[in-house]
Amino acid sequence: MPPKIRDLIAELKRAGFVDRGGKGSHRNFVHPKVVEPITISGGLGEDAPHYQIRAVRLAIEEAKK
Repeated sequence: MPPKIRDLIAELKRAGFVDRGGKGSHRNFVHPKVVEPITISGGLGEDAPHYQIRAVRLAIEEAKK
């Protein structure tokens, strides 16, 4: 079962990302060590698509460097 959107957001916040807002169901997260912002779309209770899960994991790894 894939994680929920709320789980991805919690992971990003624990890694030090900041929510810069967005339009509608989109949220943009930034981190000083990560070049590109991460955009998460969808309602908090929806299942996260595989591409968003991968993008979040890669961004967190980049932030650790």
